[in-house]
Amino acid sequence: MKRILTYGTFDLLHYGHIRLLKRAKELGDYLIVALSTDEFNDIKGKKAYHNYETRKEMLEAIRYVDLVIPEETWEQKLDDVKNYHVDVVVMGSDWAGSDRFEYLNDYCEVVYLDRTEGISTTKIKEELGLQEPVNHVDQIPTPRFENQK
Repeated sequence: MKRILTYGTFDLLHYGHIRLLKRAKELGDYLIVALSTDEFNDIKGKKAYHNYETRKEMLEAIRYVDLVIPEETWEQKLDDVKNYHVDVVVMGSDWAGSDRFEYLNDYCEVVYLDRTEGISTTKIKEELGLQEPVNHVDQIPTPRFENQK
């Protein structure tokens, strides 16, 4: 049995998430999703709309997902690979070359999948006014003016 592992917050679940999970599952037989806890998101400076339990429940309802585990630290990845006998770690292509995942190549295969064009949780939050617009080139907030929506 080929085991696949991916990580994420999976907040405001959208078709880009579903496509990523489907493509990850196609790489093996058993898909494990390590879901960022609320406490870990605080450490990362992220604020999820849905709490951990709600996000976990949504992921568990997706047919491609076999197991959801908590992601509580940056450092747990190697333990996850060993404890769950992972063959492939899958992440979005924006993580390609990151030290946070590259070292795992010594223990399993690491695959970076392209994200779905035109959709992201950040974009949804921006469009709903739940988050300040971000200049994605250098990740600094774009100024908002009174007459902007």
